[in-house]
Amino acid sequence: MNNMYVDRPLFSYSEFVDDMLPDYQISLRGAEQLYRHADADDKKVIAGMISDCEYVVEWLSTGRQPGNKRGIERRAGYEREILLEPMRMQIFTRHTHTNAVNSEGLSEDQQLRLEYIMALLSKRERECYMLANGEGFSHVAIAEMLTISAGSVSEYIQRAQRKICSIMNGKN
Repeated sequence: MNNMYVDRPLFSYSEFVDDMLPDYQISLRGAEQLYRHADADDKKVIAGMISDCEYVVEWLSTGRQPGNKRGIERRAGYEREILLEPMRMQIFTRHTHTNAVNSEGLSEDQQLRLEYIMALLSKRERECYMLANGEGFSHVAIAEMLTISAGSVSEYIQRAQRKICSIMNGKN
């Protein structure tokens, strides 16, 4: 079975937000109307619904988690996140994509495929795979960075490669 998400994504993230934001705003207004006419017991439940809707609306509107004083993009140094340059991610497509990738960068379709595939991996598999194949670190260096054993790094990378191959071969 060929996975249509790998071949052609149904929608982009911005389309997703554009579609979802109005729905949540409508739900928020409906919950606020219900709250005005509810009795004391129901108001507690509806207040929680209103709070949840406000949270999602703020997140979709701003693109940031509500309540955070500092965006995640400014935390990388403190959180030991390793940011990757898009040009260096081309190494992934050499292993997972049959077409050659030119040195000018990835096409939008290739970028979407790469994001989809990477999202299917566990956090640890993605970290190990990206550090090994995207950044070129050795398994020992990755093990030190992530404070795990080199054998675990190898296992995570092998699992990630198996998942990627099964997706690219249409088995998932």
